[in-house]
This record gives sequence, C-alpha cells and structure tokens, in this order.
Amino acid sequence: MEGDLIHINHSLLPLSWLYRAGIGFRNWMFNTGILKSESFPIPIINVGNISVGGTGKTPHVEYLIRLLSKQYQVAVLSRGYKRKTRGFLLASESTTMEEIGDEPWQIKQKFPQVHVVVDANRREGIRRIMTDKATQSTQVILLDDAYQHRYVKPGCNLLLVDYHRLITLDEMLPAGRLREPASARHRASMVLVTKCPPQLNPMEFRVVSEALKLRPYQQLFFSYFEYANLQGIFNGRERPLRSLETEEHVLLLTGIASPEQMMMDLRPFTRHITPLSFPDHHYFSEEDCRRIDEAFTRISTPRLIITTEKDATRLRITKGLSEKVKQALYMLPIEVSIMRNETNKFNEKILGYVRKNPRDSRVAEE
Repeated sequence: MEGDLIHINHSLLPLSWLYRAGIGFRNWMFNTGILKSESFPIPIINVGNISVGGTGKTPHVEYLIRLLSKQYQVAVLSRGYKRKTRGFLLASESTTMEEIGDEPWQIKQKFPQVHVVVDANRREGIRRIMTDKATQSTQVILLDDAYQHRYVKPGCNLLLVDYHRLITLDEMLPAGRLREPASARHRASMVLVTKCPPQLNPMEFRVVSEALKLRPYQQLFFSYFEYANLQGIFNGRERPLRSLETEEHVLLLTGIASPEQMMMDLRPFTRHITPLSFPDHHYFSEEDCRRIDEAFTRISTPRLIITTEKDATRLRITKGLSEKVKQALYMLPIEVSIMRNETNKFNEKILGYVRKNPRDSRVAEE
C-alpha cells in the first residue's frame, strides 16, 4: 500500500525541525529573489526528488533519453556522485566509472550517442554544454537529481515520488527521509509517482492523488517497473525472470538506497530470497567479496545471485569475486512504464515542452 515503507524515528524529530527551519530559510531566499535562479535559452528538464534516494531516478532518466534522442541531441548533466575527479568533465568511450560516477557511466555505456557531462556546478556545466565545441550541438539538457539545486531554473521540473514512501506521510531528515518539506512538491511542473504495483485500482489512484494535493498547474502521472530478462554479468547467459523456480534460492545483492521494491517484485517468482545489502553507490572491497562468497555458500541449491543494473556496473570492475560467484551472478535490467494508459499523454507533455522552447542557437556563436 502507499507509504508502507516509511519509518520515522520520533526521537529525532527535534533535529528534523531544526533542519526544516534551515531549508525553509534557504527556500525563502530563493522565493524572494535574494538568491537568484538562472534560466537558460535551451530546454532543461530536471529529474529529481525531495527524499533521500530510492525513487527510481536513473530508469526514468533513461526513459526520457529514449523518448527524446529520437528527435533531439540530448545531454545529461549530473554532479557525478562519488567520482574521483572535480570540475567539468565530458564522458567519452574511454572514460572510467571512477572519473564520472556509476550512474553517469551506466548511461554513457547504454546511450553512447548522448553527451554525458558531470559538474557539481550545474550553471557552469550548462554554460559549457552550450558553448564547448564538443557539446554545442545539444538541443535539450536532462538535469540528473537537481531538484534542490535552485540556482538553475529548469523549464520542466519533474518530481519523482516513491509510491511506498509518499512524501506527504514522511518527515524531514534525520527522523525521516525528506531533504525538503513536502510543500516543495509545488515547485514541480509534473509529479510522477514511481514504483507502483502494476495492478492499482481507481480508488488507489484517487487516494494517492488526494494525499499529494497538487495544484491545478501540476500534472500527475504514475509509473511502474517492467523487468527484462536476467543477464549474466560474467557468464554471458540470459534467462527470463519467469524461469526462476519456486524452490530456487536467490541471493539478492544490492548497493542501492531502497532494495525493498526489488524484494517485493521478486517474491512472485521464488519463495527463497536472501538479501545482502550495502550502502548506495557502494564500491565493493575484497572483504565485501568474502561476505558475498560466504552468503552465497550458505544458501541451498539450486541458487543464483541477482543484482541491479547499477550495481552490476561496479561489480564488473570489482577484484576478488570468486569464480563460483561470477558464474552465478545475474543483473536484472528494468524499464519504466507509464500507467493508466497515459504513456502518450506523458510523452506529449515532455515533447511539447521541448518543441515550444527550442534552443537559441545564437548562444553557441557568441
């Protein structure tokens, strides 16, 4: 049900109130113009959230890439979380994950035609994308996780909300998982409730809609994950998810913010799931490899290991995985589907915004 994964530490609520006051003061300075938000003469779509991790941001960015890159030259701008470089960096075929971070690297591997850029200074990153020779052909920019980066004013602000962690039921950090008060949702052009169960009835849609209390100018959509075939990371094999046997034992290996959704989605296929979770964006050490090997050895046969696409990018470069683990290790790719037969409506909202706000090509000539 909606909000079923929210856990609030009530003893930390006083600290949350202090945090709320600080964030509220910052937002007030932007709202009154003391701090300035900058607009740019190019379509900019921000994909973000106001909670800590786990809303399915990367699959939704990839959805927009697939939609837009058929007609436009797309650039994705990210801060490059946990990268080992600084400043502006344009990814190339030879760029390593350590240089740009796991999510931008994954996007570049899947969409080589897209300009993937990392820069913690989003304004400077946008300027460089628009003027540098290698990227000045860009026609639309996707901002990855910049909802709180208010120094940039995107033309389309897409807010992702986890169905299982509705922001109107949560609390601010550290008692809850909100980075901003739930009222910050009203800055969004569109709100997309993610990770929904595939089968929701009209009443459940209505309950979520009423809980969010969006304003007339805001569009509300719902999405769920569709899973592709399991892909062997090292063994090169492929098998349908439905090929899992009821008695097959799965070690679910994750280094993401919210692995619970994946647990729920795998339960219809097997009764035996053993989770082994690491922190979000975790780079696996030799000690971690030993933990993985021991956990896999403990579960009964038949057995395999399933991990996420994002974790697979890091596991591929991990040293110390045993051959037994490598041969049993599969990733589960996911794609996003828009619900309530509103795929065309959602797509047209995105494409319509880009069409109505074409890039001013003179910028690259200045």
